[in-house]
Amino acid sequence: MNKTVRKLRPSDYWRIGEHESWFQDMAAKGFHLKKMGLYFAHFVKGEPKKMRYRIDVSLKKKITPEQIEMYSDSGWDYVTDYQFFKVYSSPVELNAPELHTDPAEQSFTLKALDKKLAFNASILVAAIIFIIGMLSASWFLDRTPTYILVEGMAIQQTILTIFIAYLTYTSLQAAISIRALRKSLINGKPIDHHAPWKKHHRLNSVIVFLFITVVGLGAILPFIQLVKGETKTLPEANLDLPIVRLADIEQDPTLTRGESAYMRDGVDWANRYTYNWSPLAPVQYESDEHGVVPGEMWQDKSGEYSPSIHTMVYQLSVPALADNLIADLIKRYSDDHFIETKHVDLDLLIVHEEDEFKEVFASKGKAVIYVRYYGYADINLVIENIVEKIDFISE
Repeated sequence: MNKTVRKLRPSDYWRIGEHESWFQDMAAKGFHLKKMGLYFAHFVKGEPKKMRYRIDVSLKKKITPEQIEMYSDSGWDYVTDYQFFKVYSSPVELNAPELHTDPAEQSFTLKALDKKLAFNASILVAAIIFIIGMLSASWFLDRTPTYILVEGMAIQQTILTIFIAYLTYTSLQAAISIRALRKSLINGKPIDHHAPWKKHHRLNSVIVFLFITVVGLGAILPFIQLVKGETKTLPEANLDLPIVRLADIEQDPTLTRGESAYMRDGVDWANRYTYNWSPLAPVQYESDEHGVVPGEMWQDKSGEYSPSIHTMVYQLSVPALADNLIADLIKRYSDDHFIETKHVDLDLLIVHEEDEFKEVFASKGKAVIYVRYYGYADINLVIENIVEKIDFISE
């Protein structure tokens, strides 16, 4: 039984002359075309032969037995087809007449394909413009592109956009190339059946590798995020996590956890922590914690003193993103005025304080922490706890 071998196609499907030349060179090495796929051609290993290959164009998916017999009578055997192209072969010694002896007449076989490719290209161009508009809105509508990038929310959409942009580019190339080929045939210039293919083969190999890599990443990223992400109830005892705890801020032994206002899937969402992952921030934590100090009231007598804290933590793959991420977090979570201050143990420290409400944004190395605290503790105590926690992930 003859062995079947797969080879990467040397160029794009519409380059007729290059494919004919490649098939002939492969036959001379003992690889005889059997089937064409999207990126690979299937060859049967056999004896080297001098063969001629010709490609004819037809929008019809099936070739009839009568057509196959007609070509065979002229010395051409039907081999396979791909897209809109039918492939025929003939031994060199048979000296079979060309399928098309008049280039101008052959140009009419490309007329329907020319229109179809032009229509397909226009649809894809409209689609990519729409998709780029939607992607731009998700990136820039709330003016926080670094936050969107770090969270990983738009990475998959961006990869999908790159994929569709590549399809649009190749579709435009196909439409332009087939139209140019048709014009060339009308002007009496025949297809070069020995067109050089090696340059495009190297380029196509690189493009296919990059294409598979990008599409593969787009497919696998959501699954990685789904597997790695988790949300759990935050226990009252300290955990070895880089999140600022309410008890460390309040420093009141009577502080207790109030009754949960919202439980779902066994998680107390008023006192929870969430772990997430993205390529640009492989360590992400977000936590909420609420407490009550029995017997103590808010100063305005509105009810029992019930401080709360919200923490967001990022360990970045690229430390240079830290400042932009803090700027985006400020835009996203508050419109108030913030003050940048200095701290010997931090690269950047920005604070906002208004009565019981305090916010702190800090970075060190590749770590960023944002804390929003509501309570009577001094803001310097919040900063001290951030300095302690940020060392866990700054290196």
